[in-house]
Amino acid sequence: QEVTAVSLAVEKLHPEVYSVVELGGQDAKIIVFKDDDESGRKKKIPSMNDKCAGGTGAVIDKINAKLKIPVEELAEQGYHGIKLHKVAGKCGVFAETDINSLQKVGTPPDELMASLFEAIILQNLSVLTRGHTLRPHVLLLGGPNTFIRGMREAWQANIPRMWQERKVEVPAGAKPEDLIKAPQNAQYFAALGSIEFGKGEDDCIGCYQGYEKLIHYIEFGRQEEKAKSGGKGLVAAPSELEEFKDKYRRKKFVPATFQKNSTVAGFVGIDGGSTSTKPVLLDENGDILCKTYQLSNGNPIQDTIDMFENLRKQIEAQNARMEVLGVGTTGYAKDILKDVLKADVALVETVAHTESALKFYEDPHVIVDVGGQDIKLIVLHNGRVKDFKLNTQCSAGNGYFLQSTAEGFGLSVEQYADLAFSAQAMPVFGYGCAVFMQSDIVNFQRQGWRAEEILAGLAAVLPKNVFLYVASIPNLAALGSRFVLQGGTQNNLAVVKAEVDFINASFRAAGKRPEVIVHEHCGESGAIGAAQESLRLWRNGLSTTFVGLDAVRKIEYRTTRNEKTRCNFCKNNCLRTFIDIRTEKPAEPQNFVPIAKVTKVPLMQGEQRLIIATCEKGTVEDVNEMKEIKKGLD
Repeated sequence: QEVTAVSLAVEKLHPEVYSVVELGGQDAKIIVFKDDDESGRKKKIPSMNDKCAGGTGAVIDKINAKLKIPVEELAEQGYHGIKLHKVAGKCGVFAETDINSLQKVGTPPDELMASLFEAIILQNLSVLTRGHTLRPHVLLLGGPNTFIRGMREAWQANIPRMWQERKVEVPAGAKPEDLIKAPQNAQYFAALGSIEFGKGEDDCIGCYQGYEKLIHYIEFGRQEEKAKSGGKGLVAAPSELEEFKDKYRRKKFVPATFQKNSTVAGFVGIDGGSTSTKPVLLDENGDILCKTYQLSNGNPIQDTIDMFENLRKQIEAQNARMEVLGVGTTGYAKDILKDVLKADVALVETVAHTESALKFYEDPHVIVDVGGQDIKLIVLHNGRVKDFKLNTQCSAGNGYFLQSTAEGFGLSVEQYADLAFSAQAMPVFGYGCAVFMQSDIVNFQRQGWRAEEILAGLAAVLPKNVFLYVASIPNLAALGSRFVLQGGTQNNLAVVKAEVDFINASFRAAGKRPEVIVHEHCGESGAIGAAQESLRLWRNGLSTTFVGLDAVRKIEYRTTRNEKTRCNFCKNNCLRTFIDIRTEKPAEPQNFVPIAKVTKVPLMQGEQRLIIATCEKGTVEDVNEMKEIKKGLD
């Protein structure tokens, strides 16, 4: 067992060590040693990652494939003195999304990689220690700690902060690099410990038998393994595929046409999602006039400005004029967008998606929303939310992972479904962590699986991630019989086929047949729900408070991300981004104005602040407000 092997090597080679951090390709281990007075030996307290590979070397590999930093430069990539940015450490896919957003605004690769180091270290310190404190001396083991200078520097910067917080005694005058270090042969400690263990075994155990079996595996075994482990493709015959497409192929949306010089009055719904922004415009009857879709650039304010411009262009291109009767917002940026735009309502996502499903379909029982990063499963009874499941810490089974995998093969996401349907066989993925699945992809490629077969296998495992891993609901028949599939990922028909098959299979034992519907506006369903709610309020006599289209064009903002924005509400000390927004220019010169809240970054006259943070507690500055948020989370 790895923990035993590593511990044996550490105790023999470095008896002064009381803590070990080993990072591998997919696994992470922390071992804390404590003196045992009774036995006279050290007692080890290990902890390992199990379901998630978020803070491991595989994430560094995946991000570097995007950044294309040469291996030699990556080894010498530093941490000290480099500007850090917010990158999620709890999930490899979340981290990649943050890196993409930062890349789009021109963040240099060295800052991105150093920020990733910081995220990985903070994730492991907060989660993997399981409440225990690393005590000096600390040994850094495994490939990432051995070969990458910035990883070692990040540990040496962050562990002493924890010692200071927890009042851990350290030798006077000792330097962090002397107390926290990667020893010689740090990548081999598990192997060295195995030798130590083997020395105590009987002679007949573990005798070397040559490498003939290994040669056989390389030459023949991989193909045999592929044949045994694979499954049939997503469709058994062309006729099955045609029948499926006839039923689930969605009609192309055609925007409304407008009379020349007319005024187009309507209700705007905005879904500010994690990877994209989706707006729609409904008329007074609730019909969709036009819609648009934009990948997020990491700033929800700029995304919203661009989105309003896009809607205006669609109408003004027909020599008509746009008038807004109401605005509803949803998504993670809903509250600040409501404040900035003076929108009529900010709707939580579960309600927005529920309203959208109810608008188009009679009595849905289950809504399955799969977006870029998030997954929502909403259970309804008589049109009301009875229960719901959300992914929070893990991004397994989302659309962004499928998209990035296709792009890694040099394919666009639009090609995904047709290629996946062309596969006659596919590898069988285990459901769970996306980083683990990424490693499975590499292993399947070594066995000879082609790109289209791997894409089919990933589509097939998605419903298992949704229903079994995220929602933990194996008996779908207990939820109801009418399922509505929503979210942008449902535009991928290969995913829809896998979900339909999975749902049907789960009903066979119950002797029932479910009805599975794909929302005809699946990507914009949240925005439709928000717009529908603003329409409902207008029908009830509410006049809109929207600032107006011209005011949206005049929105100004400034961003701050430095040591002054660092959050100190927990030991992670994450850097945050402050976006200070002003919708109207002040008549007098801009002066900083005092605010009641605690802040190191003063606001200017007429500004409102949006704080982008890694968790809910970081979205405020005042400790009393943070305590209220924490109380709600608890």
